[in-house]
Amino acid sequence: MKYGIEAASIYVPHIYLPIKDLATKRSIDPDKLEIGLGLKKMAVLDAHEDTATIAANALLKLITDFNINPNEIGRIYLGTESALDGAKPTATYAVQLVESVLANQFGERPFKHTDVVDMTFACVGGVDAMHNSIDYVRVNPEKKAIVIAADYAKYGLESTGEYTQGAGAVAMLISNQPDLIAFDNNWGIGMESVFDFFKPHQSTSDTAILNALGTTKSEIEIFSDEPVFEGQYSNECYKNRVREAYFNFKEKTSVEGKLYENWRYIAFHLPYAFQGKRMFSDVFALENGQDNSNDNLKIVSKSDEYKALIKEKVEPTQRASSEIGNMYTASVFTAFLSALQVSADNDEELNRQTVGFIAYGSGSKSKVFQGQIGEGWKNVMNKMDLFNYLNQREAISFEQYQDLHNKNLKTSINDSKGFALARIETEIPDLKGARYYTYKG
Repeated sequence: MKYGIEAASIYVPHIYLPIKDLATKRSIDPDKLEIGLGLKKMAVLDAHEDTATIAANALLKLITDFNINPNEIGRIYLGTESALDGAKPTATYAVQLVESVLANQFGERPFKHTDVVDMTFACVGGVDAMHNSIDYVRVNPEKKAIVIAADYAKYGLESTGEYTQGAGAVAMLISNQPDLIAFDNNWGIGMESVFDFFKPHQSTSDTAILNALGTTKSEIEIFSDEPVFEGQYSNECYKNRVREAYFNFKEKTSVEGKLYENWRYIAFHLPYAFQGKRMFSDVFALENGQDNSNDNLKIVSKSDEYKALIKEKVEPTQRASSEIGNMYTASVFTAFLSALQVSADNDEELNRQTVGFIAYGSGSKSKVFQGQIGEGWKNVMNKMDLFNYLNQREAISFEQYQDLHNKNLKTSINDSKGFALARIETEIPDLKGARYYTYKG
């Protein structure tokens, strides 16, 4: 019996900032971002959006587009590094929102017997959630699971990560009817505890802040969704973990020859669109019996053979990332969907072809795995119509972007259909911080 993804959906905020506008305001050559990194548009959360709303929008779309009965779903696991709470899973918010819409059709709380939880390991958390859910369905083949990868990437204004920001969610139905893709039960792993990118709980004893909060404490804990990171070091960690995981997978599967040659596409975690092609020269060199020194990798990346590999197996996976930006846990799945949409639009037949996945999460871990495209993949992609969907968004001004980033804009720019954050409780002591939402159908 085969196990994998039966169906999938994607949700991306309806507003974006053109990268050229950001480059101009930050005195950066636009070509550096567009041609050098592959960036065109940055998806931006609107004033009413958060991790729960984008996860819920993707989940509801999956259920309605593919007529899923909630009673068939044994678990809903959310991979995210943008959790809304340190204890209550963000997945519970998303599920509750969707339940409120499904109540008329399926009754109150249709997911009351469904296991729900968040899984966090930076950008690889969504893959961890899927890995876990595939194992669950393998043990319980009469059941199905849903995996959601939902995140927003936020960096400080004028930081080196600002132009890689993005947001969005992918929801996937996991079952023993893998119409989209069936996964092999082999996972290459590379892991090391490092501080390349993290979001620490820190503390402050600043008197002005303590007085403003009206607290008698001498110190309070603070948290920011903007990470502590070092870009070059993170790239090295990415490259090192990917190398370890790739060759670990190759060893586990006893592959002779060059593993990547077996893959029609290679879906990478893409913090920016060109990350995969920039990092994979390391593995490519080793697979071809060359050394992986930095000097040689520069030569390898400019070789005709490497350029041909990227054009055939990687470039189609980059296209959606260029239009969205970094989606953290959702980016590797969006890369996969991007490639499939390109093939669907070109009327290419992918049935039973193999796709390789190279996922990475800072902190740090890489997972390498593969799957075979299912017979129903075109039906899934035709419903998604990814690139037409992305073309329906609205551009915002640089000033609107900054106001949203600084949380100075309280009114939504694009009041589109879907879930919206209505308010956060500030008065009732036992409910301070509770989040309440609305739905516009």
